[in-house]
Amino acid sequence: MRDTNKVFHLAIPCKNLDETVEFYEKMGCQLARRYADRVTFNFFGDQVVCHLSPDNIDSEPKMYPRHYGVTFLEREDYEKTLEFAINQELPFFQEPMVRFKGKQEEHMTFFLIDPANNLLEFKYYHDAAKAY
Repeated sequence: MRDTNKVFHLAIPCKNLDETVEFYEKMGCQLARRYADRVTFNFFGDQVVCHLSPDNIDSEPKMYPRHYGVTFLEREDYEKTLEFAINQELPFFQEPMVRFKGKQEEHMTFFLIDPANNLLEFKYYHDAAKAY
């Protein structure tokens, strides 16, 4: 189980630091640090570091297997984030949908795509026990 005194860390490639900062700040993430070769964000309470690596960008991203994101425990938080993404005109990779409809692991989800083609998933499980 995760304690509140721990922060998850994820490092991903980016192709342009200015584009990356613009996207993640528009998404509501706070820029924590910026160096010549990377930027670090507070991503919903965790740390995402975008390393300048234009030669390592996925030119044809697919949802599976590589993506990251947030699983909300409260439906209201999911819905607020979806509304925020729409209002900010953030680029969707996959429009909102319901996965595994009628099954215990049914959940609502949508995917955004950042300027380096990294895919970000946001989801909410109707059965909170399935969130882990």
